[in-house]
Amino acid sequence: MEQITIQISDRRKARALRDFLKSLDYVEKITIANLNVPTSVRRKKSDFFAMAGVWADRDIKLDTLRRNAWPRRV
Repeated sequence: MEQITIQISDRRKARALRDFLKSLDYVEKITIANLNVPTSVRRKKSDFFAMAGVWADRDIKLDTLRRNAWPRRV
């Protein structure tokens, strides 16, 4: 099976293309994703607090994070 991704700026034209593709007998599935919606709108408010407390009771310092994230290679 092959897959094609097309980005279309006009919603009406995207729907027209979708309708055309549905009329073809060899097209199995059509998925339309609205990528213009900001990620914050797609997420639920409860997701914000899902990671609360991850760093609790850990002695993490900024210098340690920097040292481990960007090690100097000589």
